[in-house]
Amino acid sequence: MDLTLQAVEWKALARKALNGDQLTPEEGLAVLEAPDDEVLPLMHAAFEVRKRYYGKKVKLNMIINAKSGLCPEDCGYCSQSIVSTAPVSKYTLLDKESLLAGAREAMERKAGTYCIVAAGKGPTDKELQQVAEAVREIRATMPLKICACLGILKDGQAEKLAEAGVHRYNHNLNTSRENYPSITTTHTYDQRVETVQRSRAAGMSPCSGIIIGMGETDREIVEMAYALRELDADSVPINFLTPIPGTPLGGSARTPAMKALKVLALFRFICPAKEIRVSGGREASLRSLQPLSLYAANSIFVGDYLTTPGQEAAYDHQMIEDLGFEIEACAL
Repeated sequence: MDLTLQAVEWKALARKALNGDQLTPEEGLAVLEAPDDEVLPLMHAAFEVRKRYYGKKVKLNMIINAKSGLCPEDCGYCSQSIVSTAPVSKYTLLDKESLLAGAREAMERKAGTYCIVAAGKGPTDKELQQVAEAVREIRATMPLKICACLGILKDGQAEKLAEAGVHRYNHNLNTSRENYPSITTTHTYDQRVETVQRSRAAGMSPCSGIIIGMGETDREIVEMAYALRELDADSVPINFLTPIPGTPLGGSARTPAMKALKVLALFRFICPAKEIRVSGGREASLRSLQPLSLYAANSIFVGDYLTTPGQEAAYDHQMIEDLGFEIEACAL
C-alpha cells in the first residue's frame, strides 16, 4: 500500500477520534494489522490525539505490593495466584508505616500517583480500615494522589475508601468477555465490571485496563477497547503479559514491540481523552522502542511492578527528557 495514502488514512482516524466519533471494528482491526513499516505514521497520528488532551506531559505512577501471595484466585497470568508455583514473597497487608514509607519513595521517584495494591479476592473490613488509615495520613502530609487496587469490593467498601481520600480505584477487565473463562474461573468478568462501577458511584475515579498476550484475537482486543470506552474508565493501563514460569501462562510468547505500539495507538484512538498508561511488561515487550510508546500513552509506572522488576526511575526520567516531554506535576 502507498505510504502517503496510508499515512492520510491514519490521520483520518485521528480526526475521527478528535471529533468524538468511534472507530468501526474494521478500522480498529486495520490499526492492529498495519504493516510494521506503517508504525511511525500510525504513532504520529496517535500523537495528534494525545497532544490535544495531554500535550507533552507524562504522568508517573508507582506501585507498592501491599499484600503479596496468599491469593485464593486462579488467574492464569499471576504469580501470586493459588495455582502458581512461582517463588514469590508471601505476606499479609503491610502496616501503616510501611505504606507511608512507600509513599515517600513515590515522591522521590517524581510520581504523582501512589498505587496501593493487595493480592486477594477482595479486602476484609480490617484490611480496608488499615488502608484507609494510611491514606488519611498520606493525604495529610504529601502531595500525592492515591489509587487503591484491593480486589472486588463489597457493599459500602468503595464509599469508605473514597471518604478516606482515595482518588482512584483500579480493577482491570484484563481480557475480553469471551476469553475471560480461559484466564480465571474463581470470579467473573461481570464482577469486575461491577467493582469498577461501584468505584465511580462512590466518587472515585475508575481505572481499568487489560493484559495483552493471553490468547486473545485482534478482534477481541478491539472489543476490549470498546468495553473500556463504554465503561468510561478514566485511566486505562495497557499491560503486556510477562510470562512467569510456574504460572499457567508461563510458556506464552512475549508481545512483539511493533504489536505493542499498534495496541497503544488503537486505545488512544478509541479512548482519546483518557489516561492511557503503558504498564506491566513495557520494558520486556517494547525494549529499545519504549520512547515511541509515549506518542500514544501519556502515563507510565516507575520502578518495580508487583512481582516483576521494572527499570530505574532515572532511566524513565531521562527518556522523558530526551523526548522533549515533561513529567506532569501532581494536581490535587
